[in-house]
Amino acid sequence: MINRRVALTLVASTLLLNGCDAPPPSEPKHWPDSGEPSVPDPPHEPDPTATGSPTPKSPISKSPPPRSPISQSPIPQSPAGLGPRTRAAIPPDAGQVLVASGQSPQSPLCTLVLYERGTSGWRAGPSWPGHNALRGWSDHHKASDLHSPLGIYSLTDAGGRLPDPGTELSYSRSDNFTAPGAGFRGESLDGTFDYVIAINYNRLPGTSPLDQTRPLGANRGGGIWIHIDHGGPTHGCLSIAKPHMRSLLRALVPARHPVIVMGYATWLAR
Repeated sequence: MINRRVALTLVASTLLLNGCDAPPPSEPKHWPDSGEPSVPDPPHEPDPTATGSPTPKSPISKSPPPRSPISQSPIPQSPAGLGPRTRAAIPPDAGQVLVASGQSPQSPLCTLVLYERGTSGWRAGPSWPGHNALRGWSDHHKASDLHSPLGIYSLTDAGGRLPDPGTELSYSRSDNFTAPGAGFRGESLDGTFDYVIAINYNRLPGTSPLDQTRPLGANRGGGIWIHIDHGGPTHGCLSIAKPHMRSLLRALVPARHPVIVMGYATWLAR
């Protein structure tokens, strides 16, 4: 994403690549207080000297004690935290929605959750903490502005320096997925691009994440990825821990048309 070196008093070195602009238990038997099982009375013999018919005994009805209902959490009809305007913008064929929710418009901290659409609603996966851009979020992203772009984008392509971990997305392995230098907090960037997923902001879907095509123009930035977290803010990408990246790569299914909904919490709730 970075097309020129960013100069800040605390800025770290710019990345060389374009990346990162069971059933209930049975009821117990109950015995009488004597500790002995009850014995039925002998059959009643009618008195031959008595007039009329004997009065029959009424049977004793014993109902089992009521069972406590099993509490189940309802399946939400839409991914959590999304307001009507955001929900309406999600493509109707999207069966997987990755929600990246930032803490505030200026915060570099966010949380990612993958939702899977089922017949009765959406099921949430694990919650993964991560980072977004140093200066938060923007609804008009520009190259090197150190903001992550707000919006809803498809996820079609992945890659990295390491071999394919078993994703169904198109995967491009290359030694060019490198991030030398240090981050904004002085942290090492080594291994940051071992796995990446391209976010289809200002890029051509169906190409390697390294592809430089910018349909909106170079001034609008690009190379916005999900990549491995290095312990600090990014230039524009989103980042999560390496094990979570592997899990996400293996979970995304192109036939389910996965998209990412990304922004700060109050923007998502519109």
